[in-house]
Amino acid sequence: MSHQDNPNSTNDREANMDQKTQNQARHTQRRDATRRPVSSHSLADVANSRLSSVGVPSGSSTGLEARGIHAWFGSKHVLEDISLDFFTGTVTALIGPSGCGKSTFIRILNRMHEFIPTAALAGEVILDGKDVYDAGVDVTKIRLKVGMVFQKPNPFPSMTIRENVLSGLKLAQIKIENADELLESCLRRAGLWDEVKDRLNEYGGALSGGQQQRLCIARSLAVNPQVLLMDEPCSALDPGSTLRIEETIRELSASMSIVIVTHNMQQAARVSDFTGFFLADGGPGRLIESGATNDIFTNPKQQRTEDYVSGRFG
Repeated sequence: MSHQDNPNSTNDREANMDQKTQNQARHTQRRDATRRPVSSHSLADVANSRLSSVGVPSGSSTGLEARGIHAWFGSKHVLEDISLDFFTGTVTALIGPSGCGKSTFIRILNRMHEFIPTAALAGEVILDGKDVYDAGVDVTKIRLKVGMVFQKPNPFPSMTIRENVLSGLKLAQIKIENADELLESCLRRAGLWDEVKDRLNEYGGALSGGQQQRLCIARSLAVNPQVLLMDEPCSALDPGSTLRIEETIRELSASMSIVIVTHNMQQAARVSDFTGFFLADGGPGRLIESGATNDIFTNPKQQRTEDYVSGRFG
């Protein structure tokens, strides 16, 4: 038996299909209009955003200078001819693959390199116009002026939060009139006060990893340093704690020079005004390129710098 569609029925079905298609299209347009656009930020975008949000960093005062630094461990030459200026009121990021001497370099800046029995160095580290390695220089006073925050949080486990913050003053035999005011000021500057103000007599080791790192920052601030060195301070922290540390870095940089070693290119682009790229390349670590962070990530002068920041190696 043959079957033939009714022309009127066919027209009705086509009209219904057209109506459904139009309704679906309108629904899709409304949904797309309300959907947030997905943005993809390159390192250059992040660096440009940092520059535009804080303005061009002022480099009118050099807080610390490294001149012709070489370093050895025994007979192994690990750093070769490194010269860098660290300006007051700025953040400088040191980037590069593992093993290129970044951590060794910042330990030289506050005379921690010499703790290693086989360590040797050449060159000058100038603070306030004087070489910190000159004969007769008080190493303790240098470390009060050039503080250090390490990769792993290291609060004193047998001390309370209060005692941890004020410990540097006690060790340096510095007397203060109002310890409570200083305690609150340091914890506020480190972004920790609101979280621990009711726990000041608890042990520092009871805090979370991110809180412990900010406690160590507060401890460094108590002695009023001119320079703060930070050796991968966020490498063991979760994203939330990392964000709070980065906010602290930006706030502190208004009053001191901060030098941060990081393997996180996004972090370097977010927090720093200047960047130095280190590379060992089979020999001692060298400073391949340094300059404004915006330039390093958008228009580097050296091909090796571009290869590294773009993720081609490292």
